[in-house]
Amino acid sequence: MRTAEIVFGEFVLDSQRYELRRDGQAVPVEPQVFDVLAVLVVNRRRCVTKQELFEAVWGGKFVGEAALSSRIMAARRALGDDGESQRYIKTVRGRGYQFVGTVTDPAVEPSSGDVAPTVEQRVAFCRAADGLRLAYAVAGEGPPLVRAGNWMTHLRYDVESPVWRHWVRDLSQRYRYIRYDERGCGLSDWDAPGFTFDDWVDDLASVVDSLELDRFPLLGVSQGGAVAVAYAARHPERVSRLVLCGAYARGRAVRAVGPEERRAAALDLDLARVGWGHDDPAFRQVFAAQFIPGGTREDWNSFDHLQRRTTSAENAVRFLEQFAHIDVRDLAGQVACPTLVMHARGDRRVPLQYGEELATLIPRARFVPLEGDNHLLTADEPAWGTFCAELDAFLAG
Repeated sequence: MRTAEIVFGEFVLDSQRYELRRDGQAVPVEPQVFDVLAVLVVNRRRCVTKQELFEAVWGGKFVGEAALSSRIMAARRALGDDGESQRYIKTVRGRGYQFVGTVTDPAVEPSSGDVAPTVEQRVAFCRAADGLRLAYAVAGEGPPLVRAGNWMTHLRYDVESPVWRHWVRDLSQRYRYIRYDERGCGLSDWDAPGFTFDDWVDDLASVVDSLELDRFPLLGVSQGGAVAVAYAARHPERVSRLVLCGAYARGRAVRAVGPEERRAAALDLDLARVGWGHDDPAFRQVFAAQFIPGGTREDWNSFDHLQRRTTSAENAVRFLEQFAHIDVRDLAGQVACPTLVMHARGDRRVPLQYGEELATLIPRARFVPLEGDNHLLTADEPAWGTFCAELDAFLAG
């Protein structure tokens, strides 16, 4: 039996809220420190090798033992432990580490896998055109469905996060669902010298080429919609059908027509610069209020964890700067495949009119408004069921 909460001593490790608590109070830990601790706790009946930790936390990327040692030290500090007493984390010399604390919740059984996966998926890596490493995942069987990359994803965490897990769970039940972390976030390389819109389109090409996909339907969500439009226009022989949700042709800086809209576009950058890396979630929850205004408090907390875990403050600013200047109006007119555009009526992040605009720019595109306010559709809202039904019917032809 699995649970999101594991209790040991005065601590609670909550993988759903991505939080370590002591006596009910949150203990601030960096994302990779939390990941290391979670892997050790879940696999507490055995020694976890260093290689397993590199694979689980860094996706197998070589980062050096110093990086792992620093995360272990930080985890021990968060637990009031140290390398001498080793009350919770024991060093197994020449092998790795083992969690030796006493778990007091009898309902929890440890697993040999990563942290509470809910979907079977295969994570692999390929190289972008400029040599940067990209992480991608394949879940499910059946006909392929590729999702163009969009920010704030983490392939391993997405299967747990309330923000993304229903996307992976439901779509992988019917398709060979393929997704990847954009450069600068998730398991893909964060230190990306190139960070342009064209780099994102080229990265999509690198992923599908590495999988040797000949022709496939393409899904684009939020800013990933513009990437999908550009790829479909440039590679008409590869994309059989195009599905867009919460997408837009023009970024905020391009479509700003007055001082108020320009100030709103600039505010995004200021919030990211000031608040992204801080423990105080107040700044980041401004984004939560825009992306999932109809979400629960749990949804907002999960979105906050997602923001901190998926990318750095520096990269968040780089993403937002590029998003603001997206303009695929000309490319949209070159899309030749059948296209379905869906958009929530009350979307606060990207108002409905910009989804409608995108649909009018793509020849013969069909537009379906969704009942709801969320930019990222949540599992419990009616719009999610409508989205899945429309997508299935459209892909079935």
